[in-house]
Amino acid sequence: MSKFLTSLLVLGLVAGVSACAPAPEQEEVIIIDPEPIEPEGSYTKYD
Repeated sequence: MSKFLTSLLVLGLVAGVSACAPAPEQEEVIIIDPEPIEPEGSYTKYD
């Protein structure tokens, strides 16, 4: 076989093995939103 075909075969083999390898699991990130701060009602003469 020519060097081109051999290198193409090796490249395909490496790509196939890497595609079948299990993907690393990503860590789960939980973001907790704090409660929104509401301003206290101010006294007006119309209350």
